[in-house]
Amino acid sequence: MRKGSILHPTLNQLLTETGHTDTIVVTDAGLPIPVGIPQRIDLALKEGVPRFLDVLDTVVGDLLVEGIILAEEIKTSSPEMNEAILKRFPNVPVEYVPHITFKEKTAHVRGAIRSGEFTSYANIILVAGVAY
Repeated sequence: MRKGSILHPTLNQLLTETGHTDTIVVTDAGLPIPVGIPQRIDLALKEGVPRFLDVLDTVVGDLLVEGIILAEEIKTSSPEMNEAILKRFPNVPVEYVPHITFKEKTAHVRGAIRSGEFTSYANIILVAGVAY
């Protein structure tokens, strides 16, 4: 369920159409996005633009989230990014899975939003919540 508004029309549409328990992946610049998912929004302009956390903050500012999924490898490869992500979800259940499993899960998301982030494993699957 949406909480605010975003200027990007395709991102706006994706968030509007996302319902309870639907999933959306927000990615770094390198995560392969499977062919055939309903919405692919590639915002990457160049290295670091836009930043993963800026994209994530924008999406989360407009979407209720009841769970997140991260790659297990982020804990050791990018611990600062892992902590930055966790700070944004203090009371939300976190599931860590191997990166290969994470990539398999992206085949079933409602949409993917690619950032220009070059930090390893800066990817998250958001599980949409409900306001009631």
